Amino acid sequence: MATSFRDNVPTMVQSAQDNAAAPKIRTIGLSDLHQALRLGWEDFKAVPSHAIILCVIYPVLGLVLARTVHGYSVLPLLFPLAAGFALLGPFAALGLYELSSRRERGESATAWDAVEVLRSPSFGAMLGLGVLLFALFVTWVATAQAIYVAAFGYEGVTGISEFANRVLTTPQGWWLIVVGCGTGFLFALVALCISVVSFPLMLDRHAGAGEAMVASLRVVAQNPVPMAAWGLIVAALLVVGTLPFFLGLAVVIPLLGHATWHLYRKVIISDPNARPVPPPPHRERKPAADFPANLFPWRRKG
Repeated sequence: MATSFRDNVPTMVQSAQDNAAAPKIRTIGLSDLHQALRLGWEDFKAVPSHAIILCVIYPVLGLVLARTVHGYSVLPLLFPLAAGFALLGPFAALGLYELSSRRERGESATAWDAVEVLRSPSFGAMLGLGVLLFALFVTWVATAQAIYVAAFGYEGVTGISEFANRVLTTPQGWWLIVVGCGTGFLFALVALCISVVSFPLMLDRHAGAGEAMVASLRVVAQNPVPMAAWGLIVAALLVVGTLPFFLGLAVVIPLLGHATWHLYRKVIISDPNARPVPPPPHRERKPAADFPANLFPWRRKG
């Protein structure tokens, strides 16, 4: 019996260490969401040009989608593709989390600093979770296409007016709206549950993807009402951002990215015993005029 107990001691100690290292969740209210958005807006105003550069892919992608459907070949998928931004947004905002983190510490926040997220020790875990979200996005688009085919078959449409009339004035269209929105809600719920604080946690504490997803699930379970409200806020702002030819996303995505960092700070209790990972060595930025000499640094004097 004693031998068995001694054999189990390392496992018990490891389990206790794991529980102690697990992020501690704070219960928040709706006012915390408002404050997170306000702080996110302050971050956006502080570095608006950098945030827009980081998120320029969103309006560009929107314009490409609009041009693609000029022939109305993929018009039924325009809304699912636009709605899919909510699934990919948490990963695309990695640079924004870095900017907010630096401003929080009183450090400089520039476009170069945002790129430093690529050198994070946990970037591999972030990339893995990003691939998972992309797979979720592809699955959602394929599901939306299958729902449309189930409602209207493979028959194409000749224009936007015909498509709108088919969806809004027919029983098949009403069925499409109900089933499509319900299915989209389930995909968005999955994405919210596994990523609401995952990427900020990986960036801040260099956690693994599995640990980060478990923490996000715990956050949603402990704060169901605020997290549901947060999901509605994200959906509403994305809809507003897509209205003016998707250009509004250049403001909405940075705002949500910065606000997500501050939401993470409010819902995850800081660990005072955490040992920060040393930052990567600073690399001197050399001017282009010194290009030939930079190839032979050992020949430079001093």
